[in-house]
Amino acid sequence: MKNSVTQAKIVYLFGAGATHAELVNLYPEKITDPIFLKKNGLLMGDVSKRVCIRAKDEKYFSKRTLKLFSSAGLSNIELFISLLEKNEIKSDEIIERLKELIKKDILKRLTPSNRKKFYLHKSLFEFHLKKKKREKLLGIISLNYDQVLDDAYRTIIRKDPNYCLSLEEPKEIPLLKLHGGFGLPYRGKELPIITPGINKNYLELPYNFIWGRALELLIECDILRVIGCSLSQNDLGLIDLLFKAHLAREQSLKIQMITFDPKNNNIKENYGFFPDIETAFKIEGDLISDPTIDDPSKGSNPFQVWLKAKFERMMTHSEIIKTKYVKKVLI
Repeated sequence: MKNSVTQAKIVYLFGAGATHAELVNLYPEKITDPIFLKKNGLLMGDVSKRVCIRAKDEKYFSKRTLKLFSSAGLSNIELFISLLEKNEIKSDEIIERLKELIKKDILKRLTPSNRKKFYLHKSLFEFHLKKKKREKLLGIISLNYDQVLDDAYRTIIRKDPNYCLSLEEPKEIPLLKLHGGFGLPYRGKELPIITPGINKNYLELPYNFIWGRALELLIECDILRVIGCSLSQNDLGLIDLLFKAHLAREQSLKIQMITFDPKNNNIKENYGFFPDIETAFKIEGDLISDPTIDDPSKGSNPFQVWLKAKFERMMTHSEIIKTKYVKKVLI
């Protein structure tokens, strides 16, 4: 009698670090270059600083608003927007301009030429198609506004993503963009993006559908893999979503953090109410052996490192050579 293989049910949560990983994967020699990162980095800190500088140069801010800024600059433009909205400062036009600057800044770095060369997300989808008997991909949750995940979905799944913008039960793997996305259509218009933090916009249509479906996925899955996201405490909506799922489950939510894992990593203490968090070096025992992900200054790429280790463990040579994108990660 053959031993049955347990099929793990997987959900992914992608943050800005996943998109940033694609960009620096194209330019590995520049991964620690401060000038390159200042001009091109896609982490929200880099985006925020560029957007804030441009907004000041173009005189978007009133004298009253300018007084709120320190001389060190601003590295969290999303939180700032949320605070403006929450405190009802007369700044609707400023908020919309800032969101438009965020869009322009990110898309300027995600050129069609660059996006065509990206393959980390595509390799992950390809892996799940090959190994679906071992791991069932229930869905993808994204905090990103860009189309990198969407591109990978269409390339590998060969269908348009199901964004769950209605109550209709998804027939395909859902791609849930919790904060919306650039160019995402809804009822004949472009769906406005929302910023994370203290706002409650996710209670409105169609975000209530998106967040509700995300909660269902988190309750149903065996493992949540968090890629390129630090689970910022600024995003109270996201943390509340994870906590609601944790409370509703029979077993604790297993969270695998696929990001840098420093020696003084205190995420388990910061989120002590999630007892089953695995930092990168603890995922699946000794899955990741590359020591460089303990420090961003060493020029490592945790997303790429995890993909390589995962593919090498779970795929045979004959499976790998038949792929298009998985084998690129392993070169």
